[in-house]
Amino acid sequence: MKLSVPVAEHISRLKPYVPGKPIAEVKRELGLSDVIKLASNENPLGPSLKAVEVLKETAGHVEIYPEGSAPALRTAVAKLVNVPEEYLVFGNGSDEILHMLALAFLQPGDQSVQADPSFAMYAIYATQSNAEVIKVPLKDFTHDLEAMADAITPKTRVVFVANPNNPTGTLVTAEDVDRFLARVPSDVLVVFDEAYDEYVDDERKPDLRKYVLDGRPIVITRTFSKAYGLAGLRVGYAIAHPEIAALLERVRSPFNVNLPAQAAAAAAAGDQEHIKRTVALNAEGRQTFYKAFDRLGLKYVRSHGNFVLVDVERDSRAVFEALQKHGVIIRAGAGLGLPNHIRVTTGLPSQNQRFIEALESVLKEGS
Repeated sequence: MKLSVPVAEHISRLKPYVPGKPIAEVKRELGLSDVIKLASNENPLGPSLKAVEVLKETAGHVEIYPEGSAPALRTAVAKLVNVPEEYLVFGNGSDEILHMLALAFLQPGDQSVQADPSFAMYAIYATQSNAEVIKVPLKDFTHDLEAMADAITPKTRVVFVANPNNPTGTLVTAEDVDRFLARVPSDVLVVFDEAYDEYVDDERKPDLRKYVLDGRPIVITRTFSKAYGLAGLRVGYAIAHPEIAALLERVRSPFNVNLPAQAAAAAAAGDQEHIKRTVALNAEGRQTFYKAFDRLGLKYVRSHGNFVLVDVERDSRAVFEALQKHGVIIRAGAGLGLPNHIRVTTGLPSQNQRFIEALESVLKEGS
């Protein structure tokens, strides 16, 4: 059809987010019965069994609307991250928190600043608010915070920092952040996206809560989708000063975190033994990848997340397609601004080995 209703210009130029390819789709397309997905940074161990039990218990009560304030989840997360409950805002994944931030703090004529490449939704949400997106190239695959500070203008309202960064897995340190925040004007909101925070084992990791508690315009976003294994339930949260939290509540959709999701996330927050197992498995998987890439002579970025970015020295889309024929789904870097790289999530040991064998075969086929 030819649409006669005018479309906002800034919406018409938006490119939708492209998620990792689903297993079922690859099975249908290629006629495969055995496919593994190492593309979306999901937890191969799945969720905590405590969360699963709670899901079963709440399944029979979904005719009731959830409490919008998520009281049980709020109490559990406040204990987990050691902040007062009024400093928390919950969303349908941390994606929704990012959307709330754009709605609350960006309007036409404003600017947002972010690294490039980084998580695609920062630019998408800023563009939805008809703000100008300023992208600052990474330096050695890491946020160039000095250049990002230089990019701030009187029109800048929000700066997005993914730490660790997605898709590169790199970390900005506490020292880096302290220097950066000393240069950021007080009327600019800085959003630190810590979706992969649980995986970081580095004493240089910044603790942004001190800035939030001191009343700085800083928001930390985290999620239950990655290490906690609840990607299918969509639960995320922000840690922010109560004044900022109150503004986000104004744009939050009612009942945005569903009843089973609230209950399961609260149970998952209380099962830190599951997180320890998850983190240990991920550390083992990263080392397995590093050794394999070293053996294959491939350059890679040492990661603080649950994925590794590797230079396959050829068109990443071609490698992506070839790996699918082996029943392995990864993420092509071409759509992330890295045409010769692929990003692979750490999986179970057997999945990691299957990926390595498939990659070696694909690289030989294309040599």
